[in-house]
Amino acid sequence: MARKRGRRHFFTILFLAAAAGLAYLGLNAFRVGGAPTVSIRAELPGIGKRTPIAIAVEEPGRGLASFKVELLQGERVELLEEREYKPLDPWLFWGQRVTHEELTLEVGSESVKGLREGLATIRVTAERAPSFLRHPAPVVEELELPVKLRPPLLQVVSTHTYVAQGGSEAVVYRVDENSVKDGVSVGEWWFPGYPLPGGEEHERFALFGVPFDFKEQSQIRLVAWDDVGNEARAPFVDRFLVKPFRQDTIRLSDSFLERVVPPIMAQTPELADRGSLLDNYLLVNGELRKINGRTLIELGEKSVPEFLWQRRFMQMQNAQVMSNFAERRTYVYQGREVDRQDHLGFDLASTGMAEIQAANSGLVVMARYFGIYGNTVVIDHGYGLMSLYGHMSSIAVEEGQRVERGEAIGRTGATGLAGGDHLHFGMLMRGLPVDPREWWDGHWIHDRLKLKLGPALPFKE
Repeated sequence: MARKRGRRHFFTILFLAAAAGLAYLGLNAFRVGGAPTVSIRAELPGIGKRTPIAIAVEEPGRGLASFKVELLQGERVELLEEREYKPLDPWLFWGQRVTHEELTLEVGSESVKGLREGLATIRVTAERAPSFLRHPAPVVEELELPVKLRPPLLQVVSTHTYVAQGGSEAVVYRVDENSVKDGVSVGEWWFPGYPLPGGEEHERFALFGVPFDFKEQSQIRLVAWDDVGNEARAPFVDRFLVKPFRQDTIRLSDSFLERVVPPIMAQTPELADRGSLLDNYLLVNGELRKINGRTLIELGEKSVPEFLWQRRFMQMQNAQVMSNFAERRTYVYQGREVDRQDHLGFDLASTGMAEIQAANSGLVVMARYFGIYGNTVVIDHGYGLMSLYGHMSSIAVEEGQRVERGEAIGRTGATGLAGGDHLHFGMLMRGLPVDPREWWDGHWIHDRLKLKLGPALPFKE
């Protein structure tokens, strides 16, 4: 009996070994990887100088074997990327392998020499993990894209563009149908173009400003892009005036700090108390000033594309100029310099709590307490142009309200960082402070804007 049982065990083991061997041979000979999933996505609607192409390849079974990315144009085949991997052996069902790969390639005239306008195809070929006897066909995915290498046509129409540091101006120009974004670039500042009301097809204009400390005329350019990033640039400024900086010294007293700092900190809970009046003042005068500036830029970006004004801008009635635009201020506390900032508006003083008039017709886009400016009103006059009224004791208008030139909007005060009762008045071009004196001057508006824009600007004086 024992001999029979031993023989049965022997044949059982022999059968199992034979079955395992056959399974091993079968897997090794026939088990191939699954068909990889391939996706190709272009970040732009065509190929220009640098078009990002996002590629994803996935095979969760035996894992990726290899893939390559090619560009095809006519008879030309350009290898852009090739990668190889070690998939699981056919007889293994778990273990280390790469199941998913993503990459982004920049494809365009700067990376593929000799690229021509027309059509091109991005082709991804992903190999399946083979077996000893089977080498299945790869998975091939293709994406056809137009190739665009020429920038939009860009033609300057207006002439006699004279602009100064801190000043404003306008330019009229034409683009062709390929332009999807155009306007004026001034260093890091961007001023978008708009269709010229009543103008010809593709005729556009842009209002723009220049920072008061900007010195590089070569960096003031008209720019247009097409939908794949091809860029056209053109100079258009005929004369650029550099102005000297004004200097002023502000002496800080403890009584001033005690009066202005706590209310601002209370109205701005996002500011963290630094433990002393002076440190909190420096936080307000520096960091909060920057935060307020960014908010004004955001407001400017939402300006309505319409001229809401027809006459020159008004200066506050019966007011004396206490401080000018573009003063570089040095702040002194207990005999030592503690800060430097730029004053980018006009300080206008009259009697205490004097009436403030809207400088021109427009739409109220801010009417609230606003950081360093205290109680503040901002009026949108269209196409990025806004006026700002700060340090008010009271506000007589609401956000969303239409106001007319000369309409009372509040009264002067000493809120925010004001040393005494006055109005801080500023003009903004998409959030950039510009010199109000130009906008108070009807002759300047006529010569610099009306003569360029013609009937598009409904200016009456």
